[in-house]
Amino acid sequence: MIKQSIEMDQAAGIFKLLGDKTRLKMMRILADHDCCVCEFVAIFDASQPAISQHIRKLKDAGLVKESRRGQWIFYSLNRQNEHFDFVQLLMDALPSQEEKLTELEKQGKRISCD
Repeated sequence: MIKQSIEMDQAAGIFKLLGDKTRLKMMRILADHDCCVCEFVAIFDASQPAISQHIRKLKDAGLVKESRRGQWIFYSLNRQNEHFDFVQLLMDALPSQEEKLTELEKQGKRISCD
């Protein structure tokens, strides 16, 4: 259950942000794994600038956070976000995207920015 209520405008903003299929899949992947931009580039077969724009929108909304590991930046769900329970409920209702990461591993592209 959601531990707190969420204002209609805030929920609408989250739904609008996650209404993009790429961002929705990114969020579902991040629900289970931290990823770097290079992995998303490979998963979605998209340009680095396009993926970075999706990440920026998720970060600006406070749904995603970044952490530096050496010279690389990894992204994860922001569990400190005031609406994390709401977002987690949504992510739990979606199919796993585990096969996308498994395929990356098979191709030798998992954490390809190493």
